[in-house]
Order: sequence, then C-alpha cells, then structure tokens
Amino acid sequence: MNQALFLDQIKNTPYITKQNLGLILEKTGDNLNYWVKKLVNEGTFIVIKNGLYIPKYYFDIVSAANPQEKEAYLIYLANTIRQPSYVSLEYVLAKYNFLAESSFAITSITLKSTRSYTTDIGTFYYQHLKKELFYKYKIEAFRDKQIREASFAKALFDFLYLRSFDSQTEMRDYLLSTGRLNWDIVSKAQKSEFAEIIKTSQSQKMQSLLSILESVNIL
Repeated sequence: MNQALFLDQIKNTPYITKQNLGLILEKTGDNLNYWVKKLVNEGTFIVIKNGLYIPKYYFDIVSAANPQEKEAYLIYLANTIRQPSYVSLEYVLAKYNFLAESSFAITSITLKSTRSYTTDIGTFYYQHLKKELFYKYKIEAFRDKQIREASFAKALFDFLYLRSFDSQTEMRDYLLSTGRLNWDIVSKAQKSEFAEIIKTSQSQKMQSLLSILESVNIL
C-alpha cells in the first residue's frame, strides 16, 4: 500500500466506513480486518463504533482550527453515528448554562433504540423519542455538511419529557428546587416556544408540568 497516496485520499474525509476502506485498500475479509486493525493501532484511524472510523489527521486539523469548528464536527459525528438523530438534552442545555452541571457526553434524540457509544474522543449518548415528537431541530452548517441540533426550547422539552417523576410533588420540587434549573437565563421567546411545544405534544405529563411553571410565573 502506498501510504502517502492513501493518507491523501482520506485527509478530507470526516468519517469512513469499513466498506469504503475495503474499496480504497482493495482488501476484503480477513485481509481487510488485518489492515483496519493495523491502521487503528498505528493511530491513523479512531474507532467510533464497529465499522465506522474517523481519520485522526482530519480530527486533529478540525480540533486545531477553533473550538466552534471542533464542536460542529462532534455534532456532525453524533448525527452520523446513529441515524436519524439530532443533538439535544443535557448537551444543548449545558451550553446555555441552564443546568448546574456540564454534560460530559454528546446527548442526542433518535427514532432508534436508546444506546451509547464510548470512544477516544468522547461519549455519544442517544435516547429514543417517538416519531410525533421528532422535530424542532435547527439545521446548521459544518463545512459543506449539515448538522442537526435542537433549539433550546426543544432540548428542554426533550429533557423533561424523558425524565421520570413519581408524583406531582416530585415534579414540582425538581422544577423549582432540586433540579437546580437556571430559569433566569431563559428568554421570553424561548419560554413561549417551550410552552407551544408542550401544547402541541398533547402530553398530559407535560401539560401538568406547564401548569406548575405557570402557577409560579416562570412561564
């Protein structure tokens, strides 16, 4: 294998599948497995999940560009690893300083089953949401690609919708005290969007949650 030619072929590739690697290397079966393992051990590729890899060269270049570029790349990977999906939940809420603690995983909503992937570049966590609620995400750009991330209001909806409460009292305590949620940072427009999402969802649980927040003039 001409390594210089090979590296030139993949240097602008944000990710690569094992199938595509086989085509580039002209390898199959155990021979392909050998070369994939070799390239991973040499540090040429980082394993994201079985059959999916990212070139370390590409990751290093993006990481060196600026923090925003790296974040956009990680969101792009999160969208790619489990499809369809969009970044949401704690990861988005933490960016707005709504939560008391930072998110150490890139959290997403998916139509598929709940799952997590732990990699050398971070943990990607996915929670299932039914199709009727799979919306209200922004489409932004990462280089010549698209990335999907929930608005703040939708991330908040997803976060509270998927959280279990044993009683109305527990829900109220979490919203107003124990959850340490920073309602002060939420804009009027975000509050309005959040309330509209709740009404559209027709979820009895979220309607109860809305009533609590309205009763104390948070919404």
